[in-house]
Amino acid sequence: MTLEKKHIIAPELYGDYWLNSEPVVLKDNIGSVIIIDFWDYTCTNSIRSLPYINEWYKKYKEYGVKVIGVHTPEFEFAKLIINVENAVKKFGIEYPIVLDNEAKLWSAYGVRHWPTRFIIDKYGFVRFVQYGEGGYLEFERVIQQVLIEAGSRCNLPALETPMRLEDQENLMCYKPTGELYLGYLRGALGNPEGYNPESTLEYADPGIYIAERFYATGKWKNEKQCLRFDGSEGEEGSILFSYQAKEVNAVMRSRDGSICEVLIKQNGQILPKEILGKDAIHTSKGASVFVDTPRMHQLVQNRKFGSNLLKLTTNNPNLEIYSFSFVTSIISELVQTCQN
Repeated sequence: MTLEKKHIIAPELYGDYWLNSEPVVLKDNIGSVIIIDFWDYTCTNSIRSLPYINEWYKKYKEYGVKVIGVHTPEFEFAKLIINVENAVKKFGIEYPIVLDNEAKLWSAYGVRHWPTRFIIDKYGFVRFVQYGEGGYLEFERVIQQVLIEAGSRCNLPALETPMRLEDQENLMCYKPTGELYLGYLRGALGNPEGYNPESTLEYADPGIYIAERFYATGKWKNEKQCLRFDGSEGEEGSILFSYQAKEVNAVMRSRDGSICEVLIKQNGQILPKEILGKDAIHTSKGASVFVDTPRMHQLVQNRKFGSNLLKLTTNNPNLEIYSFSFVTSIISELVQTCQN
């Protein structure tokens, strides 16, 4: 744990719109320790970090610590205030959130990943930066160290207990499949038909699936950030991909807000109830997720890390799919070895 030297003043937080608060001016909060969290409400890593941010806000506000979230959207629909407001309510966020729709704060702070967290000391200097998921105990230790530097003489609370097994320190995890984007600007489409921007193509199942690629069948409109099913009545379209992970998530939305049903199969079989993701249910057709508002949907929660083939199928021409993300798990054999 190494604190940054006191030579970078935190840039001011100018933004498009504020939630939960009037605009917060950093120079007016000199004397307070400040946590700044860059996040996106569709990002799996951001979502998994939020419970810790929420807890630090509740634990340390009586010690004068301020928490500010900077929402820099990855997708166009996440620039809409109502979508961020709904996410803030869903995740129980009470601290101020500034919408950074043009990524000006993202650039000013030199951020490259969601989430990225900063600790600002009482003089306004950046003292610690942490990228991505994990490292929560280390981050909280820095909060307390900077508080002590700021002159806190109170008995500080105990460090937060890891909320998930994989959040514990010094545990090794499997390497999951990387995030897959579907839009033509940076998509990982594996079909030989490729992309034809802003056009509808009819794709055929190649029957062979390369890692870190996805494959389409049926008619799909190629858009910048997503693929949209564009079949006629009675037609179906599917997205398939092989993956290595424990959990699978998808960012999806309905173009007109109507409910789009998406059927889920894994390894050619109906997804069993015991591994349904939080957003999936069993219906008369099998396992489905129902998509309306734009957000991340958890599709699968396998019992353990492994390799599988996932297939999503729809007949609704309003369905847009933006990305797939994957969650790892600890290597339990190494934990048992260490314990022995």
